Amino acid sequence: MPRKPLGLSLFWRTFFLLAILLAGGIFAWVQTLRALEFEAHAVQAARQSASLAALARAALLASDPAGRNGVAKAMALPQVLAVKPRNAKDAWEPYEGDRFTTRVGRELRRQLGADTIVAGAVNGERGLWIGFDVEHSRYWLETEAEQVPQVIGNTWFVWIGIALLATLVGSVAIARLINRPLKELSFAASRIREGDLDSRLDENTLTSEIREVNMGFNRMARELARVEEDRAVMLAGISHDLRTPLARLRLETEMSVSDEEAKRNMALDIDQLDAIIDKFMDYARPGETQMRPVLVSPLIDREAQTFRDKTQIQITSRVAIDLRVMADETELGRVFANLFENARRYGRGTYTGVAEVTVSFVRTGPWVIVTVRDHGSGVAPEKLAQLTTPFFRGDAARTAATGAGLGLAIVDKAMQRMGGSLELTNAPDGGLMAHIRLRRAP
Repeated sequence: MPRKPLGLSLFWRTFFLLAILLAGGIFAWVQTLRALEFEAHAVQAARQSASLAALARAALLASDPAGRNGVAKAMALPQVLAVKPRNAKDAWEPYEGDRFTTRVGRELRRQLGADTIVAGAVNGERGLWIGFDVEHSRYWLETEAEQVPQVIGNTWFVWIGIALLATLVGSVAIARLINRPLKELSFAASRIREGDLDSRLDENTLTSEIREVNMGFNRMARELARVEEDRAVMLAGISHDLRTPLARLRLETEMSVSDEEAKRNMALDIDQLDAIIDKFMDYARPGETQMRPVLVSPLIDREAQTFRDKTQIQITSRVAIDLRVMADETELGRVFANLFENARRYGRGTYTGVAEVTVSFVRTGPWVIVTVRDHGSGVAPEKLAQLTTPFFRGDAARTAATGAGLGLAIVDKAMQRMGGSLELTNAPDGGLMAHIRLRRAP
């Protein structure tokens, strides 16, 4: 079976898109600030450090070579500036490591000369170290690292975290606000699907597009209510108009036909027509259901009692006596009656000629699955999905059957009205299995 694609609700889709957009905006803002603010400060600090190095070199050049080390010590400012002799054994690390430190090093070499050494640490001591030559002597100028601004500090991490948190909160609020009308529309559409044709949406909302959608939805709901009312009236009229001549025809048959076999066949045909009318009425019945806890086992026993002819069908129930589901009792009874009737017609055993029906159940989380199984020949796998289509029969040879082809369609529609589902499968060792799923009653 093909893998079901991952689905996201519209709320989460809107949320993620807004979050990505705002997070991208924050990132672009940080990059712009780095380019405009940090780089300018880095260049300014580099020029100041270059000026200090130039002054130190000038002072050392003007002093006596024998006393230059003393002059270097005299220029030291605690935690700000230090001038130290540079030895060949000094271990130093390059200062340049990213875009901004590279800019600092380039600016220092431009000010002091291409042979200037710019180090980030000397002998394990970190800072900004500038190596320069004074005649035949070499020196280090050490300045505090804070003179060159850091690209990102702890404060920036705090503010970026606050900005991202505000982005998430704002995305949630905006996504909820955007999706609220669509959520209301989805809820109203589900109420319409369940048969509540009185659902209406607000036609005075400020958003013009949503207002037009709501107005169109309300017009559709009113039209559906009118069509449903007309259908109910029409069906009632059709039922009355058909049953009246059928009753007269049955009476005339009883009184005027002398051949008993012909009379019996005509009565059976009239009963069949009457049963077909009942099936049409069941399928077209409006979808109003009253959901309440229903005991399943007594309901099955009651419907099974209507099938008294043991030469045609034998029903065995293995449903727990205390099993309760949320359902409309009348609808659920109609479901089992149609499943039993379908098994009686099409699920008879090849050798016995009797439809042996077994009813079992299983609890799975908040749901109950009741299985009605016969031991007939089953249905071709490619036709299973069509069994709930009105007027469809799984076997072309059954066109002479006395049913209307609505039994399983009625079951499927009734299950949908009760918030459940119907699944039809072939049993591994033969026969058709109807799994009806309903919510467990508390």
